[in-house]
Amino acid sequence: MENWDHFLLPYNQAVDELKVKLRGMRKQYQNQNQRPPIEFVTGRVKPVDSIKEKMTRRHVTEERLEQDMQDIAGLRIMCQFVEDIYQVVDLLRKRSDLTILEERDYIHNEKPSGYRSYHIVIEYPVQMVTGEKKILAEIQVRTLAMNFWATIEHSLNYKYQGEFPEELSARLQRAAEAAFKLDTEMSEIREEIEEAQHLFSYGKRPEPQQPNKRDES
Repeated sequence: MENWDHFLLPYNQAVDELKVKLRGMRKQYQNQNQRPPIEFVTGRVKPVDSIKEKMTRRHVTEERLEQDMQDIAGLRIMCQFVEDIYQVVDLLRKRSDLTILEERDYIHNEKPSGYRSYHIVIEYPVQMVTGEKKILAEIQVRTLAMNFWATIEHSLNYKYQGEFPEELSARLQRAAEAAFKLDTEMSEIREEIEEAQHLFSYGKRPEPQQPNKRDES
C-alpha cells in the first residue's frame, strides 16, 4: 500500500457521516419527547498497524483488503437495555442509505469467552469527487454493561495476545455472565427506570401521595 491516507479517506468520511446520522436518530426521538433506544454513538477507523497485523493473521492480500476486511470502518451504538438493541437493528434495516450484508447475534449466542454484542456488516456509499465509492463498515450494537466487559477484555487480550491464563479466562466468563444478569435485571424494572428518567429529564416530580383520612385519625 503506497498511500494509506488516500486509501483510508473514504473510510474516515463514512465514519463521520454515519456518526452524524446515528446521533440524528437519537435526536429525533428526543424531539418527540420519547426515550431514544440509542444512548450514544462512537466510531473509528482501524489504525494502519492494526490493519497490517490483521492482514498477516488472516492472510488478506492488498488486492482483497476492501472486500475481506469488514471492520476498517467501525461504529459502536450503546443502548441502555437489551431490548433497545433489537429496536436499533430494526431501525437500521429500514434505512435506504445503507445496505445490510450480514448480521451476527452474539447476545443470545455469546462467544465462548462470554463476549456479547450484535454485529452488523453494512455496505455504505461514500460520495467522493471521483464518484460514488461503496465501502464495508461494521456496526456493533451493545448495552453499556456489555461494552464495559468488552473494553476490559480487549485490553487484556492485547496484553496476553489471546492466550489468557486459565484462571483469568474463567473470571472473565463469570464477569460476562454477571454483566448479562445486570442487563436482565434492568430489563425487568425497565418501566420504573423509564418513568424516573422521564421525570428527571423534564424536571418533573411525582405528585405526593395524599394521606389517607383513616391514617390521620
